[in-house]
Amino acid sequence: MVKKLHIESKIENLRAVENAIDNITGEADISKDNYGKILIATLEAVNNAIIHGNKSNGNKHVDVEILLDANKLIVTVTDEGKGFKPKEVPDPTKQENIEAINGRGVFLMSKLADEIEFNKKGNSVKMTFKNIKH
Repeated sequence: MVKKLHIESKIENLRAVENAIDNITGEADISKDNYGKILIATLEAVNNAIIHGNKSNGNKHVDVEILLDANKLIVTVTDEGKGFKPKEVPDPTKQENIEAINGRGVFLMSKLADEIEFNKKGNSVKMTFKNIKH
């Protein structure tokens, strides 16, 4: 099962992403714990794409692809921004970064997904969630 969304870079469009996650996870009998991980990581990725990638420019779009394959779910989020270098995002758990407001999203996504991979440009993230069903 594949669900694709092409949304304008507006925060209110997070609702469409949430609805898509709800529909797919509901149909696939995904456990509540995994549903929470998938939802939070995906909304964080889309939020980052809208705000940081596309600079909240409503003329730019974010593409979200949700692929359900057997007992895993793969979510890919791509924006039209110039990208970033994930390795340069400060670790929010280090003492010197505790007060910083940036870097928490990427950290959170990496903790919630079983695998996370950014493209070379840094404007697309692919998150894999394994063993998701009851």
